Amino acid sequence: MTGRVLALVVCAAPPVLRIGELVDLLQADGWTVCVTATPTAATWIERQALEQQTGYPVRVQWRKPGEPEPHPSADAVVVVPATFNVINKWAQGINDTLALGILNETLGAGIPVYAFPNVKAQLASHPSYERHLRILQDAGVALAPLPAALDWRSVAARLNGSS
Repeated sequence: MTGRVLALVVCAAPPVLRIGELVDLLQADGWTVCVTATPTAATWIERQALEQQTGYPVRVQWRKPGEPEPHPSADAVVVVPATFNVINKWAQGINDTLALGILNETLGAGIPVYAFPNVKAQLASHPSYERHLRILQDAGVALAPLPAALDWRSVAARLNGSS
């Protein structure tokens, strides 16, 4: 294991189908990557391939009381692609999935948190979306601007430039 551990939270948006490419870039930069997926994203990704690539299980469900934590403590957290649903629930403190639980706990953990939204223009214009982005920014989340297309190299560069 390297000295830097990244908790990578992935959501169900089309870029997640290529999330292994981001893991490769991050590992090349010296990160130990541990993936947690939203329930829908977990049905879209190749979990076994990611587990082999990272050396850690892809987490989707809460662990039972007394079960050991399968991922090491994170030095930073990245949520990518961050969907409309996750952004809005996270800003409201909703904790109904493991992915949201990790994001909510991270806000009080004193470690860097990055979000890379991938939201349709129609949803981004919803009145609650902009307000929830501001709530997350005020809580210390580094939000990337809404891109035309998510570029893994810019995600890795943003993380490494601030680590």
